[in-house]
Amino acid sequence: MASLRTLKKMQTERKLWTTAIELFTHRSFDKVSVAEIAAAAEVSTMTVFNYFPTKEDLVMRPLERHTDELAQVVRERAVGRSAVDAVREQFRAALAEFDPSTGLNDEETILAVVRLIHATPSLQQRRLAVVSAVEEALAAELAEQDGGDDPLAPRLAAAQLVGARRILVLENQRRVLDGERATALLDEAHADADRVFARVESGLGDYCRR
Repeated sequence: MASLRTLKKMQTERKLWTTAIELFTHRSFDKVSVAEIAAAAEVSTMTVFNYFPTKEDLVMRPLERHTDELAQVVRERAVGRSAVDAVREQFRAALAEFDPSTGLNDEETILAVVRLIHATPSLQQRRLAVVSAVEEALAAELAEQDGGDDPLAPRLAAAQLVGARRILVLENQRRVLDGERATALLDEAHADADRVFARVESGLGDYCRR
């Protein structure tokens, strides 16, 4: 069980994040200062920086906490499953939970974050950095398991898997931003995932099958 101190820190971080997202949504990312976020959250500017060293962190922190997720999925997959199997199954399961990481989530706060990222060049750059970090972590895990003599194979496989997932996420985001309901899109999102990963599988096949 988390200590009282840890719980209070988590609550403060959450309050700062939600306050920042609300202000950014109403006035745009570039027009809101950290000092204004601190005032709205009733803390000092230094407190904000202690939790979020840059203004971009106030938006991107939740995404950046998952950079090792795909590597972990591949690391912990069941015997007999390939790398493609592992990533596809994880994505389909996340779709069923309407996990924001799949793009298939129409909660207003989540949509506000997506709109912010799409509208802000500095946040777009951070999103690309997150994708790159996910790819690098996955490539490192695949390299551990590859056992072959081609150093490019794990990197190529990681690029294909992360790229496929990114395309699916962006398509789901596009549709919910256009006003479609996530629940109504679930079956199509699963079908899209199956089709896209089938194409990846046609290239990677049994790569890193246990």
